[in-house]
Amino acid sequence: MARIYPFRALRYNPSIVSLQDVVTQPYDRITPAMQQAYYQRSPYNMVRIVLRQPELFDRQDSLYADAARDFAAWRKSGILAQESAPCIFAYSQRFTAPGTETVLERRGFIALGELCDYDRQIVFRHEQTHSGPKADRLSLLRATRANFGQIFMLYSDPGLTAERLLFSSPAMPDMEVTDEYGVLHRVWKVSDPATINLLTTALTDRKLIIADGHHRYETALAYARERAALPVPPPEAEGDESPTEHAPGRLHEPQSPESAAMMTFINMDSDGLVILSAHRVLFGLSDFLPSAFLEKAAAFFEVEPIAGDNLDAAMERLGRLRDRTAFLTVTRAGRFLLTAKPEAVAAALDGISPRQRRLDVVQLHALIFERLLGITQEKIREQAHLRYLRDAAEAADQVVNGEADAAFLMNPVTLDQLREIAFAGEVLPQKSTDFFPKLLSGLAVYALD
Repeated sequence: MARIYPFRALRYNPSIVSLQDVVTQPYDRITPAMQQAYYQRSPYNMVRIVLRQPELFDRQDSLYADAARDFAAWRKSGILAQESAPCIFAYSQRFTAPGTETVLERRGFIALGELCDYDRQIVFRHEQTHSGPKADRLSLLRATRANFGQIFMLYSDPGLTAERLLFSSPAMPDMEVTDEYGVLHRVWKVSDPATINLLTTALTDRKLIIADGHHRYETALAYARERAALPVPPPEAEGDESPTEHAPGRLHEPQSPESAAMMTFINMDSDGLVILSAHRVLFGLSDFLPSAFLEKAAAFFEVEPIAGDNLDAAMERLGRLRDRTAFLTVTRAGRFLLTAKPEAVAAALDGISPRQRRLDVVQLHALIFERLLGITQEKIREQAHLRYLRDAAEAADQVVNGEADAAFLMNPVTLDQLREIAFAGEVLPQKSTDFFPKLLSGLAVYALD
């Protein structure tokens, strides 16, 4: 079962700092320009913990030691203050969906979630992870013994339990901030034990899918193992108290501080879930010739030249092919719509499950990158010739400006596809999904000590 716990969060002291000056996007979404801007906003900006500037240090390990030093100093001086009692946080994000004029609101809650090995089939992943980012995050976790951002978890609850319990009575938020993308983040503290117990009890039988934060989740698992703190599944018999049987005023705690991590839980059955495309840009390919590539691709895809300079119209055309696999490929020789020939693709990818080989991102990586272009999985992991961009126009411009060899613009993975892959125990290439908006770092901190 999914075990969810309240916690005594650390929060920025509003009498000392403005929240607008100290919160950040997740560490892996912070560009160098954003990092510099965060540094300039405040000496207490969360970027100084989660993504310190390496040029300020002689050794890599100084990054983590000094992050831990600053974190301890902020706690001691009251910059970060701890809640007096365990609580959870209702979390709302109001935003305009990119590329539209539609205003949406995504609602969830911040709490601790018990760490579980994937083989327990409580927590499911959907993307591959790489060792480099996990080693970096593990070093930070060892040094600071704290979670500064939330792992983004999905669950299914058609009854909308959390929404009814946490958002039915409007109140002034305890925290409110608008980020650089125009997203309004609002947070309400919930400390009533009865409400917390009703919520956590209602969700105990839910399965969880990691939406964002695979590297941080696996880092937290590794740290729990390292500290011999990974929870052992409780026996079903012997009179163990179930979550539904405890007294209304009593709040459960993790078996150990290391056995849980800070998460935001979002209901897949509620409104406001948006998945964007993570377009692929290839660069530094010494022998890439568009004509030769398109000739090879024609064995597996219908290749149609797209005339004109209207990228929006081309992307609308691509969007109408969501029920098929298709890419808008941008090269220096022009734009081309590649639409899969199902039988040819199935034969070429017969070692991949049918549910995966139907997906654009899998065909792109396994067939185009690896088979047709000879880019190995190791090179993809290292991002030696590959970068990911949310903005289609930026991806296309990099090709036109000579910064890249080709761009592959895609339709996004759907929520149903993600759910099917995750519950089947399969994984997609890294950056297969881009949930928007991201969860801010610095709204709450889970300190293990």
